[in-house]
Amino acid sequence: MAEIGAAEVSGGDLTIYYLIPVFIFGTLLALYVLVRLFNFVTLGICTSTKRLDGKTVILTGCTSGIGKETARDLAKRGARLIMACRNVEAATKLKDEFVEESGNNDIVVRKLDLASFKSIREFAEQIIKEEQRLDVLIHNAGIAHVWTRKLTEDGLELSMGTNMYGPFLLTNLLIDLLKKSAPSRIVLVGSESYLLGWLDLDNPNPTNLYIPGWSYFISKYALIVFMLELARRLEGTKVTVNSLHPGAIFTEIWYRSGRLTAMFFYIFIKPLCKSVVEGIQTTIYLAVSEEVEGVSGKHFLDCRKRKLYRGVTDRLKGIKYWQICKNLTKMQPSDPQI
Repeated sequence: MAEIGAAEVSGGDLTIYYLIPVFIFGTLLALYVLVRLFNFVTLGICTSTKRLDGKTVILTGCTSGIGKETARDLAKRGARLIMACRNVEAATKLKDEFVEESGNNDIVVRKLDLASFKSIREFAEQIIKEEQRLDVLIHNAGIAHVWTRKLTEDGLELSMGTNMYGPFLLTNLLIDLLKKSAPSRIVLVGSESYLLGWLDLDNPNPTNLYIPGWSYFISKYALIVFMLELARRLEGTKVTVNSLHPGAIFTEIWYRSGRLTAMFFYIFIKPLCKSVVEGIQTTIYLAVSEEVEGVSGKHFLDCRKRKLYRGVTDRLKGIKYWQICKNLTKMQPSDPQI
């Protein structure tokens, strides 16, 4: 009898053994369905068919991911597209692809490394010399989580230098051309991950106390502070500036974040992400849509305005940070002033 009882217990345990993975799988499947359904219901689509013939657009970081698809869309709209990239060879191959696909021959590639002030100044000098107008400046280039302490050639923490201080300097250097071409637009590709960051004005270049990956969140927080102060300074110029969160998208940028990070996101996060084409919709919306004509100093998600939190709207913080940015980017009195 004792053996039968043991067998019964073993059978019960066996049933539970099978039920647990079924429950876990069912829970994950339900979560996946709910997230995908949420993405579908909230997804913003740019419905504008506006052409950009005769308009000049600069797009940074356009050799992969959402930058590549953004460039493809802009090329099809007839823009004079300036592809500003570090990898000129890769950009040139894409340029040829876009020309063939869109029939738009007015696409050029220019060398730009946002982690180098020298490169930024050389790029801006070339643009001012060659271009008669600049209608849209899209800051798309960026670097994701850096897990080890890395510095730019100018001594800035790599994420902050690439995601924040590079765009700050480039925008300032090109502002006169944007004003000359007004109404014109500046679009900053940010992230909702700014909610995880915080801007310490006493340590705006966090190299001494480095927390792996944290500088990415800080850079996105700082980018919105910059956007809001820039919008205030541009009031009355007909140059608008807005930021956006493209959504959760699995692109090549995650492969450059380290093998373990990429593997984690590929297995657990990618199935829940938007497609790349879905991810560019808000960028295109802010660059071309008539609905946001004259709108400035706003943050967008899924082609809709998004409320901002965590003190990024503090005007005093924006004013102080602007001066810090000017100092860190080594701006000169002879440079354009906003």
